[in-house]
Amino acid sequence: MSPVPPLHLRAVVLPDGEQRDLWVDEHGLVRDEPVAGAESLADRGWVLPGLVDAHCHVGLDEHGGVDEATTQAQALADRDAGALLLRDAGVPVDTHWMDARDDLPRVVRAGRHIARSRRYIRNYGAEIEPAALVAEVETQAARGDGWVKLVGDWIDRDAGDLTPCWPADVAAAAIARAHQLGVRVTAHSFGEQSVAELVAAGIDCIEHGTGLTDGVVAEMARRGTALVPTRVQIDNFPAYAEQGGAKFPAYGAHMRDLHARCDATLRSAHEAGVPIYTGTDAGGVLPHGLVGREVLALHEKVGLSTVDALASASWAARDWLGRPGLGAGDPADLVVYDADPRSDLRALAHPRAVVLRGRVVAGG
Repeated sequence: MSPVPPLHLRAVVLPDGEQRDLWVDEHGLVRDEPVAGAESLADRGWVLPGLVDAHCHVGLDEHGGVDEATTQAQALADRDAGALLLRDAGVPVDTHWMDARDDLPRVVRAGRHIARSRRYIRNYGAEIEPAALVAEVETQAARGDGWVKLVGDWIDRDAGDLTPCWPADVAAAAIARAHQLGVRVTAHSFGEQSVAELVAAGIDCIEHGTGLTDGVVAEMARRGTALVPTRVQIDNFPAYAEQGGAKFPAYGAHMRDLHARCDATLRSAHEAGVPIYTGTDAGGVLPHGLVGREVLALHEKVGLSTVDALASASWAARDWLGRPGLGAGDPADLVVYDADPRSDLRALAHPRAVVLRGRVVAGG
């Protein structure tokens, strides 16, 4: 990384909520002592550790993998919205070239979706049969950054509704193998059966989670299983029901029901103590740069307090992903706001400055 101009900020730093001084040295690292020659970036305002979109797809659109120019545009949209750490929840293209770019967000990858043959979106996943699941987990673990992603359920044309993609014992064996490799496992899950089986098998995270029941919620809370609801994506369920319901009426009715009770379902998980993190599911049918909108939805619809919602998209999510915050010596990945986001989460839509690796990349 080339040297950066040293910076100074005096602002209220979250999560501690104290006004203090931050300096950024020429290496792009946070310092708590003065740095010679530092230029003032802010003498007021509020600072958050860089936001986290914990479920997005950088390098993917509704048709499959995209080229590097489109991938870059997606990443820049996230960056300019303040999302400086992205957990990529499955793409069919290799995006490791992004790691050499100082101007793009950091990415935690999950390799490619692991899907059942002919039971997922075309051109998205590595499509296999159950006998190959453990081996495919090994393959995708090598492609990712400590995560693999299963498609836990999808429409079964024979059943006419959502059913698990994997026999419970096979899924459990795959999760166990990932853990042997030091890799965490997450899974797409809409319906009730798949999430119950995956949580019982020891999965680390559930995406969407609209099929959670009280018993599964209690087990997730006991195990510390994380949940990334992607609340802005769930509002597409009625459209999915409309698309599939004419041919598969049971599926259509099921998706409408899951949508109708999703907020009560997700709220019960939050109230039970299930760790919840912000994720938008951008990169399929949704555009990138929606992290602020998802944080607001978690507060207004799911019932997280403003502080809990911010934590789910900043310092708590960073800790969960094993990435630093804003301590001395940490990379200066931060966002500056003119208004206190704890008082009004809509402030997230208007960052005054975005600093990535110590360099002002937006606003300023």
